[in-house]
Amino acid sequence: MNKQQCFFSQNNIEQIDYKDLEALKKFINPHGRILSKKRTGLCAKHQRQLAIAIKRARFLALLPFTSS
Repeated sequence: MNKQQCFFSQNNIEQIDYKDLEALKKFINPHGRILSKKRTGLCAKHQRQLAIAIKRARFLALLPFTSS
């Protein structure tokens, strides 16, 4: 079984920025839900950081909570 490499580890990104909407949108499905670690291929550390960044962006109205 071939494991995916973590996107953020591959690109040497230590901290995930909530203002980087293009990167965050890659990990959200069309309904606005956060994709699972199994689908994204992220490591646990970056999956946790991603969830927090998406939630912050939603709170600041940079990303929608749901699709309309």
